[in-house]
Amino acid sequence: MVLAGLVGMLALSACGQANNTTAGSANNTPEASANGGGNAAAVGESVNYEIIGIDPGAGIMKATSQAIETYGLDGWKLIEGSGAAMTAMLDKAVKSEKPIIVTGWTPHWMFAKYDLKYLEDPQKVYGEAEEIHTLARKGLKEDHPTAYEFLDRFEWTSDEMGEIMTAIQEGQDPAEAAKAWADSHADRVDSWTEGLTPVDGNKFKLSYVAWDSEIASTNLLEYVLETKLGYDVESLQVEAGPMWTGVASGDVDATAAAWLPLTHADYWDKYGEQVEDLGANMTGVKTGLVVPTYMDINSIEDLK
Repeated sequence: MVLAGLVGMLALSACGQANNTTAGSANNTPEASANGGGNAAAVGESVNYEIIGIDPGAGIMKATSQAIETYGLDGWKLIEGSGAAMTAMLDKAVKSEKPIIVTGWTPHWMFAKYDLKYLEDPQKVYGEAEEIHTLARKGLKEDHPTAYEFLDRFEWTSDEMGEIMTAIQEGQDPAEAAKAWADSHADRVDSWTEGLTPVDGNKFKLSYVAWDSEIASTNLLEYVLETKLGYDVESLQVEAGPMWTGVASGDVDATAAAWLPLTHADYWDKYGEQVEDLGANMTGVKTGLVVPTYMDINSIEDLK
């Protein structure tokens, strides 16, 4: 009887240890952390092993596909969509403090609205800081010297662009947001147009991709060209390929939306000799993978 009692006590003790172990394991499962936890499996499962991207033709999508390969992110998927769809999903996730990984770039209004961070890229798949360049068709200087000189002078900062992007994101019409910025930064506009001779309704064609940054810059260029320099401007919103093709073929006069040297590297290799590069209108541009700061992850390597 004494022996039977000892066996029973040992059995109960073993069951208690097993239950404690099971409870501890449950607290360490990926589901225990809404932010994905601190390990790759937890982060991957928390976002369904998905990176939310933008339109498939964008250079950042190619770079992200390369990042998945370079970092050995087996099982991860890059979701194609649009810039608007990506930010809508980001907004939904942030409001409920859910984990999410998106393709991001600076300048962009989302960095002003949300607390975000870039994941470190030790393999430099996304390269160093980029620049946004202004491209002109061949012969533009001879055909439209006033517009050419203005575009050649045009340069601004990400903070300045951010003012227009934020106004648009908050519901203001892009053209109105550009006008408001130009009117409140008259000295800046004057530095781009001083001494230039206005024309009388000459037609001028711009093209741009449907990114928030390029919507802001192109609407500003259109406003200045029309109200300060007398041009009749048509702005065409297209994909990156047609944007470059249009300038290279001469069907479009200029674009201020060329991201170099990485994002539009393929287009530069193909069309670089057929366009005139007027140089950077913005420096210090960056692309990469972006997450909310509440996520316990700091590097792309942490996803493996």
